[in-house]
Amino acid sequence: MIQATHIDTGFDGHIHTSLCQHATGNMEDYVRAAIDKNLHTICFLEHLETGIAYQPRSWLTEEDFQLYFSEGNRLRERYHGKITILLGAEAGINPEKREELYARIAGMPVDRVGISRHFYRIGERHHNLLSRKKEGLVQLSAYGKDRVLEDYFTSILRTLGDIPIDVICHLDAALRHVQDISLKEQHFTLIEHILDTMVNKDVALEINTSGFVLRGHPFPDKRILRMAQNRGIRFQIGSDAHAPEQVGRDFDTLSDYLNTVNSQ
Repeated sequence: MIQATHIDTGFDGHIHTSLCQHATGNMEDYVRAAIDKNLHTICFLEHLETGIAYQPRSWLTEEDFQLYFSEGNRLRERYHGKITILLGAEAGINPEKREELYARIAGMPVDRVGISRHFYRIGERHHNLLSRKKEGLVQLSAYGKDRVLEDYFTSILRTLGDIPIDVICHLDAALRHVQDISLKEQHFTLIEHILDTMVNKDVALEINTSGFVLRGHPFPDKRILRMAQNRGIRFQIGSDAHAPEQVGRDFDTLSDYLNTVNSQ
């Protein structure tokens, strides 16, 4: 049984800012919002990508990361005693640039590393797996939804085995804006391997509450949550906030939702 009391809802572990080019508000805006909502800890998990051919850019440059760590450390001092501020990276998987990604992560003073995969290359272009842009969804669907999803989960499994990470973000969010998308048994077999590896490496699974708005329930879905719970995997909650008012969103409804997971 998934116990809501075992999930720390005072800790928002997935927050973005305007530095990523597709969110609003500066870092201090998010800190203040978190304090207003009585959170004790937040983790900025800014986007890190390597070798992606996609516009407009939706991740931080090297210069952006320098500013990110400088401002984050300033805010730690200013709000010391009021809230704990962690500085992390959401490392985006590009199977063709694995070594470059690993080297960049190793060279960063991050408190926390999450992995996800946002982009998929077809020909010379990358398409955003999590975007609602019609052109990309048409291209990805034509390429083969099941094929894309199999590659998506395979790349997560491989990256999980290669480098030390803290959390896997929104595990089943790929192609989330394709209306008739569904995971097949071959995808769940890969997810089982991912979860087994997470057990061995003590990696947490994120419960990403942005899903409540996007699809009526968080990422990942109930079946995956039960699979993770049966393995004793730790859960961590993240709002995936892209605006200050989204910090801690729907954390107060999570307990009721988990009761429905347990009842099925």
